[in-house]
Amino acid sequence: MANEANPCPCDIGHKLEYGGMGQEVQVEHIKAYITRSPVDEGKAVIIIQDIFGWQLPNTRYMADMIAGNRYTTIVPDFFVGREPWDPAADWSTFPEWIKSRNPREVNREVEAVLRYLKQQCHAQKIGIVGFCWGGAAVHHVMLTYPEVRAGVSVYGIIRDTEGIYNLKNPTLFIFAENDTVIPLEQVSVLTQKLKKHCIVNYQVKTFSGQTHGFVHRKREDCSPADKPYIEEARRNLIEWLNKFI
Repeated sequence: MANEANPCPCDIGHKLEYGGMGQEVQVEHIKAYITRSPVDEGKAVIIIQDIFGWQLPNTRYMADMIAGNRYTTIVPDFFVGREPWDPAADWSTFPEWIKSRNPREVNREVEAVLRYLKQQCHAQKIGIVGFCWGGAAVHHVMLTYPEVRAGVSVYGIIRDTEGIYNLKNPTLFIFAENDTVIPLEQVSVLTQKLKKHCIVNYQVKTFSGQTHGFVHRKREDCSPADKPYIEEARRNLIEWLNKFI
């Protein structure tokens, strides 16, 4: 996702070759990729895609990783059949492309997925994780749905408007120090406003030397220097879900 003041697409980075452990299902008006937990404990996590769509292997890899920690995970198509961003497309067309894909206009899809998880998967405790575009959507969900017990927004765009700091439940924000999409000044403002207005648990964590997309789009072995940060961020994500779901 891009800075709303100067929108431009982010780099797809390292696209994994990964088939997935789950299956595709129909959830009311949208398709989704679901991976069942190996142990049914009534816990589920919704995973929200980045601009490259719900079928990106990297996002499915993250969903399967989370599922391995005793959660049923689901990656719905929050673009509702509309095409994801094509990395080969002309970047000048991105502002027009994103107009029909507002990360804060996802309520119909969120509610459909919540119904599915409760009725079909018998989920009693639900969390949410999102990357890039999905990180912004997670922020919106955590302001809107108190039934979602925990959220993790991973390099989600920050929109400084009134009312975006009253989180309903614990939320972890993960950012990258060298993110050309989200300036550190925006992260600082978010931190200050949350400290002033937020009454639930939250954490804002910035990873030194990392760039946009490092958590889910970098291969673990792409750089020995980066690997500890990727592993730490993924571990923090799981720990947050475990603590609050």
